[in-house]
Amino acid sequence: MKKTVWGVLLMTAAVFAGGKVLYSIDFTKQPKGNAVSILTPKGYEFLLDSKKLNPTITAKGVEMSTHKQLAGLWGLRLKQPLHNVGSVVIEWGVERFPKGANWEQGKNRLALGAIIALGTQKFSSGVPFAPSAPYFFGPFIGEKEKVGKRYLGRLYKKSGRYYCVSNQKGLVKTRFEIDKKFRQEFGTQTPPVVAFGFQMNTQGTQGGAKAFVKKITFYSK
Repeated sequence: MKKTVWGVLLMTAAVFAGGKVLYSIDFTKQPKGNAVSILTPKGYEFLLDSKKLNPTITAKGVEMSTHKQLAGLWGLRLKQPLHNVGSVVIEWGVERFPKGANWEQGKNRLALGAIIALGTQKFSSGVPFAPSAPYFFGPFIGEKEKVGKRYLGRLYKKSGRYYCVSNQKGLVKTRFEIDKKFRQEFGTQTPPVVAFGFQMNTQGTQGGAKAFVKKITFYSK
């Protein structure tokens, strides 16, 4: 009887996990200190104003903060694409939201969001000065937005989709169903994940922002 119960528990855990782990990194287990110097040798890139967001690896993970109006993005272009992706689980949190950010009112700014790029097909940004980009999802933690609602950005309306996943402060654990959302939005087979990153954008807002990323894990279907 004990073996049977144990077997059920193991199967339940496997189902909850969402399949095989395709990629995972726990930033709390990385050396502590300046995130740029620690993560750049591992292939991570720090773009736009991301270095000015004071990215630091602490016991919470990669912490970012600013009192200024900045926009930064940092992440990893995967050497090998992740095929057959089902979902991603992110452990992260916001400690201070920028005042004025509100996607419901078209003020598309955020304290913390993820970018998950899929496939190699490129799509126009919709304006001549911004480069083309592949399909991508942008789950984010927002203070004023509706949890679960899908939003469009000002650019990449054909290939990009943003979703508010939480309004809470502090550590939250987000499961985002990549395969399900992709098929719903684009009506075709989900391409492999080719890159992922995290962003903070306080431009046009007040008070700055503070947030952290603890861990990200991609699971197969």
